Amino acid sequence: MFVVTVVFTFDPAQREVFLPLMFENARRSREDESGCRHFDVCVDENKPDTVFLYELYDDRAAFDTHLESEHFRKFAAATQAMISGRVIETWQRAAP
Repeated sequence: MFVVTVVFTFDPAQREVFLPLMFENARRSREDESGCRHFDVCVDENKPDTVFLYELYDDRAAFDTHLESEHFRKFAAATQAMISGRVIETWQRAAP
């Protein structure tokens, strides 16, 4: 399995706009992409400017398909001006 983690930082004044867009992107990824196995959106109330994502795909090709999806492109365009930082890491799932 191919694992992607992402840490987004953004203007906390945009949180109420950013989060619904992120939730919709995650939902559509899980429902519409056969290669997306898991997509968690995680928040810490002590860090109102940060969102952590944990995504699990069949393989790198499935993640690349995600990046080309209409819903991801819509999310990226809608949030581009809100995002001040993005750290993306990829992993290979070792267990289970």
